[in-house]
Amino acid sequence: MRVVAAFLRLAYKPRMATPERARKRMAEPKGSSEPSAALRKRHDVRTREIGGFAVHTVAPRGRRATRAAVYLHGGAYISEITPQHWALISRMADAGVRVDVPIYGLAPAHTYREAYPFVTEAYRQLLADHDPSEVTLAGDSAGGGLALGLAQTLGEAGLPQPRRLVLLSPWLDLTLSNPDLRAVDDPWLNIPGLVEAGKAWAGGDDPTQPRLSPLDGALAGVAPIDLYVGTREICHPDALRLQERAAAQGADLRLVGCEGAVHVYPLVPAPEGRAAARAIVESLSA
Repeated sequence: MRVVAAFLRLAYKPRMATPERARKRMAEPKGSSEPSAALRKRHDVRTREIGGFAVHTVAPRGRRATRAAVYLHGGAYISEITPQHWALISRMADAGVRVDVPIYGLAPAHTYREAYPFVTEAYRQLLADHDPSEVTLAGDSAGGGLALGLAQTLGEAGLPQPRRLVLLSPWLDLTLSNPDLRAVDDPWLNIPGLVEAGKAWAGGDDPTQPRLSPLDGALAGVAPIDLYVGTREICHPDALRLQERAAAQGADLRLVGCEGAVHVYPLVPAPEGRAAARAIVESLSA
């Protein structure tokens, strides 16, 4: 993790260091969100559209999936899904899990107002094939925040909770206003740039509302949560705060903190990341 942190500090941290750099990055063309040829060769991959947005289903080839998941990728709501995301999704499919991957629209062209109906419908359609007791709702970073926000709104949509939520370094507060964040020497993430990306995702609406900052949403009645977070990232203080709020509301939250680990460390091909990825895949497929 020390080696990973040094690399991230040099290669990635400057890209979102200021609001101006964040706006420049948001204006850049988005990359492809298509599953790779290797993924299609290894698994049964199908794509459908909901309201003009794609949902990729990655399932084990040649056998019925006994478990299912919805996976919402991270990227500060401005970046497309990456090979690291697909690698974890592939491991889930190897373990017998059908994974539905909704490719929600990215800011600044799209906002949360389009994302929520889309991911809610994707979850609804998955339940047509799988009982809620077989389904996990998962996501990392921005996708982790969206996953928790979705879980908090399922009752409004008349939908049941999944078996479990698995959140990897979720972005829980769009404003990043927790004063404890300033004391974290995150080698990758910058608060000014992320706040700018959050404003674009909010589309002019109040960024503290639970659909944008699920840290402030109700946790009672939400499915049990497994939350993975590194101690060397700015998401860590809000993860601790969510743990406190869950305890106060009687919600079931298990926080897995990795000492010295960076943001979304289960996606990192380091010993700590591989161990966390194994645990996540086992929890989804069990």
